[in-house]
Amino acid sequence: MTNAIDIQNVTRSFGSVKALDDVSFVVPPHSIIGLLGRNGAGKTTIMSIIAGQDRPSEGRIEVLGHTPFEHAATLSQIIYVRDNQRYPDDYKLHHVLRIAPDFAPNWSSELAAELVERLRIPAKTPLKKLSRGQLSAIAIVLGLASRASITLLDEPYLGLDVTARALFHEVLIRDYAEHPRTIVLSTHLIEESASLLDRVVILDKGRVVVDGDAEQARDEAYILSGNTDAVAKLLAGRTVLERKSVGALTSVTAAGPIDEVLRDRAVANGVQVARPSLQELVSAYGADESGFPETKEAE
Repeated sequence: MTNAIDIQNVTRSFGSVKALDDVSFVVPPHSIIGLLGRNGAGKTTIMSIIAGQDRPSEGRIEVLGHTPFEHAATLSQIIYVRDNQRYPDDYKLHHVLRIAPDFAPNWSSELAAELVERLRIPAKTPLKKLSRGQLSAIAIVLGLASRASITLLDEPYLGLDVTARALFHEVLIRDYAEHPRTIVLSTHLIEESASLLDRVVILDKGRVVVDGDAEQARDEAYILSGNTDAVAKLLAGRTVLERKSVGALTSVTAAGPIDEVLRDRAVANGVQVARPSLQELVSAYGADESGFPETKEAE
């Protein structure tokens, strides 16, 4: 086994709707991958398939060398924490902490206790009365204290304040270094999470649009900023992902690398060219772009 997760040509259809459309990517062992994209891009669907809770309509998936669906040995090494995790109505925190080790062979009671204390999770309040942030804190306890070989975190910190999110990052990195595993993190708080990620997969409309090293992924696009007409001249034959205009000024994110020809033409036309942040890259691929009218090439 060379990859912890191997997804090849996976399509998942719900009636006539394709939630995933010919998706392929791999996740190396002992890595943290960001699964990114706007709502409805297919992130939760692919996580459910990785977790063995769903099967693809077409294609192949292997987790730790096996098809996860109904494969008990593989499923015991996966933890999947969703943003809408549900619990029985009468459950309190101690119920969750008591049952969790039955489903997580590598469960750490010490780490769970640390997280409960530092995240200030109420012990006596029924879970159904907890806030969105408090439920997210419980999800983080489950996700990290399980120390599962494959850890899937789907929007794990909705409702958490900035202090709790920083604590999550701190503990995740510390425990990941001490107990390496494969972590797939789906989040909309991309700038906060960017430093955690080894690789990123960006999904849009059920398809993979970016797959690569987290830093190198930013080389997949560039931002041009300046006078609207000047920017438009540089875009002939290029794929525009996102455009923002204010008066006579325009900022455009386009697909492709920054090359010397583009840099020289940008300087000649008074246009700034820059790499996007990871947040800007994800936003651009999820945007709806109507495009510029046809323009002549700049001299």
